[in-house]
Amino acid sequence: MGCFFSKRRKAEKESRPEGEEEQPKQYSWDQRKKVDPKEYMFSGLKDETVGRLPGKVAGQQFVIQDCENCNIYIFDHTAAITIDDCTNCIFFLGPVKGSVFFRNCRDCKCTLACQQFRMRDCRKLEVFLCCATQPIIESSTNIKFGCFQWYYPELAFQFKDAGLSIFNNTWSNIHDFTPVSGEFNWSLLPEDAVVQDYVPLPTTEELKAVRVSTEANRSLIPISRGQRQKSSDESCLVVLFAGDYTTANARKLIDEMVGKCFFLVQTKEVTMKSEDAQRVFKEKAPDFLPLLDKGPVIALEFNGDGVVEGCHLIVNEIFNGTKMFVSESKETAAGDVDGFYNFADIQMGI
Repeated sequence: MGCFFSKRRKAEKESRPEGEEEQPKQYSWDQRKKVDPKEYMFSGLKDETVGRLPGKVAGQQFVIQDCENCNIYIFDHTAAITIDDCTNCIFFLGPVKGSVFFRNCRDCKCTLACQQFRMRDCRKLEVFLCCATQPIIESSTNIKFGCFQWYYPELAFQFKDAGLSIFNNTWSNIHDFTPVSGEFNWSLLPEDAVVQDYVPLPTTEELKAVRVSTEANRSLIPISRGQRQKSSDESCLVVLFAGDYTTANARKLIDEMVGKCFFLVQTKEVTMKSEDAQRVFKEKAPDFLPLLDKGPVIALEFNGDGVVEGCHLIVNEIFNGTKMFVSESKETAAGDVDGFYNFADIQMGI
């Protein structure tokens, strides 16, 4: 008894016109677009302004090396970026799903967003950073950090494609693998530092097509004070629960609080377990436990004299009917904040 498929192949061969050759089979992996590594690399450039427009990198890895006095803009999301042996360069790097690794670079200025940030054997770099995990430097000196401050229309979608949350930013929580006793290898940039003075907008016609804004009130990433010394002993924790308007509500609350001269210290977006809710929400936990099943929560810490009362007034006036947890009094606020962010640090792997 013959095989059905062998009979079918024989019939197809007999039906083929005489002299016509059999075409090779096409498989799905044959249809993939061939990747040219040169499209995802800047190497050996000097005195140039170069970049990639939105959609031109689309999640590939990127390499930058041996560049001098260049302005380099990657207006797209990538898998990972390594930057080696660059001097006196300016970088903007769109959201990076994995790591950004600087090695042996000197006198550079950067704005970037990533999951992991590493730096080794570098000197005199100024970095406006959004990083989901604790940034790490090693064998590096005179490194200064500020909070990411940038906007263009495609940026929010690129953050989603890279799997990054705009609320997970540990830009100032630096770990130095090689500290020197009595010296500081890193510091924070002045709070009033203007990002465009460090990383100017591109000047080439091609890159100017990207509608960039560096205004603080348009930044996609909420601008937080991070590890800077707090101006007050009074802090307030706000937790927003997952829903259709959670991100918009968080941004609106930040705008209102900052407009009242309170300070945004830090933000987190994490999945919260019931045991953590019991610890953070205390006697109010039963009211909020059912909301945890809807998805990750967004937590905001504000600081300033009168911040707890001020936050309650804004929430009651603008967000009436929206379920939020807000610290009840300044005496318990600090404990609430510490309780949540200690939990959040564990969840984020910091």
